[in-house]
Amino acid sequence: MPVPDITRVLLIEDDISMAAVYRSYLTGNAYQVQHEKTGQDALSAIATNNFDAILLDLTLPDMNGLEILKHIKAQELLVEVIVTTGDCSMNTAIEAMQLGAKDYLVKPFTKDRLLTTLDNTLENHKLKQIVETYREEIDRNNFCGFIGSSLSMQRVYQVIDSAASSRATIFITGESGTGKEVCAEAVHQRSDRNKAAFIALNCSAIPKDLIESEIFGHVKGAFTGAVSDRDGAASAAKGGTLFLDEICEMELSLQSKLLRFLQTGTLQKVGSNKTEKVDVRILCASNKDPMAEVQAGNFREDLYYRLHVLPIHLPPLRERENDIIEISRSFLEQYTKEEGKDFCSFDTETELILSNYDWPGNVRQLQNVIRNIVVLNNGESVTPHMLPAPLDNYTPAIQVRPTHVINQEHTGFSTPRSTSMHERHSPVEVQQRMQDKLATIIRPIADIEREAIEHAIDLCGGNIPTAAHYLQISAATIYRKRNSWKDS
Repeated sequence: MPVPDITRVLLIEDDISMAAVYRSYLTGNAYQVQHEKTGQDALSAIATNNFDAILLDLTLPDMNGLEILKHIKAQELLVEVIVTTGDCSMNTAIEAMQLGAKDYLVKPFTKDRLLTTLDNTLENHKLKQIVETYREEIDRNNFCGFIGSSLSMQRVYQVIDSAASSRATIFITGESGTGKEVCAEAVHQRSDRNKAAFIALNCSAIPKDLIESEIFGHVKGAFTGAVSDRDGAASAAKGGTLFLDEICEMELSLQSKLLRFLQTGTLQKVGSNKTEKVDVRILCASNKDPMAEVQAGNFREDLYYRLHVLPIHLPPLRERENDIIEISRSFLEQYTKEEGKDFCSFDTETELILSNYDWPGNVRQLQNVIRNIVVLNNGESVTPHMLPAPLDNYTPAIQVRPTHVINQEHTGFSTPRSTSMHERHSPVEVQQRMQDKLATIIRPIADIEREAIEHAIDLCGGNIPTAAHYLQISAATIYRKRNSWKDS
């Protein structure tokens, strides 16, 4: 049997009992855990070992855990950091994420929560290692009109580079505003057709009775208003690229003519009985699922398979990691220069809001928001009060886990899901809600101690001396405490 890959995790935690609990969560899951109790020991371990992930407690006996994050960032170490702390304040979360932490776990957390977070973070880590291999081949920050160095966009860049030299048709999908036309132009620019024309048509923006003429052209007298012969977009793109956006909006009758054009490479102008040979590469796009449109009878299946040779899917902005901030800064610089304003940055809270908003309109919506800010305001830094609707009332989510219950896996009690403070309130209201929440969920030290002891005994199969060894307390202490629990 093949040996499973071992994932190296550095656990930085000064509380021995909590460290034992977290190590037990990772037992049997192909994790190799190294535990360090102080910041200095952790820095030494980081300097001499290659870790895949770090579970970092921010409150250490000799330093603030943020100092370790700063060291990792300064050294540009390829390791993913998950912060583990009992301090769930907004300021702490902002600073940790700014320094490169990938997630923020509020103590105590469940085994499932830890494993899910680690799995997601390590998957991201593996993809980063793959992308590092191609670092010299692709401009990670700016690629043919795209801005962004996220892993999801790196994959798009690689597909564009691979597909550009082919003559095969490309079908681009993605939500509205994700940059489908930018993608099509990138394919054209990277191809050997880049000296010829790139012609783009939006099939949903042209009246249905005119779209055939727009694509294939018409002869004089073909219809009312056709006062002279006119070439269509296909002829205009001769030797180059024709991009048909929102192709799923095309009428079925025209779809059959497009299919014939793709199969034969010849077109027939409206009102003419002559055919013309045209060398053009077809790229198309849709913000709908093309196969769903085929199943609904709105799109020809044979045309779908003729067009869907090389698919490219553009991820929505909310799935592009730190690209939101990269794009925002680029737009801010562009519009500040155009409008003669003084902006040079976003403050930390504004970046947090921009990073966490869902952006249903994607890059186009973000572009409009930044332009609105620059036109209507001025200053050196963009602050939250400058944000237009709907971001003016938006508050980023902070995950807070109710801790008055114990993990079901080890106690038999049910564990509710984490609650999310994702409602939109003013900063003052958010702070008050946080204080109210903390007043109800902070647990007495005695309860946490009891949970750790009972958990250790359970993990050791009921053997109290063994549990005492790992807890670094005497067995007599455990017996005494258990007797006191019976009386309470």
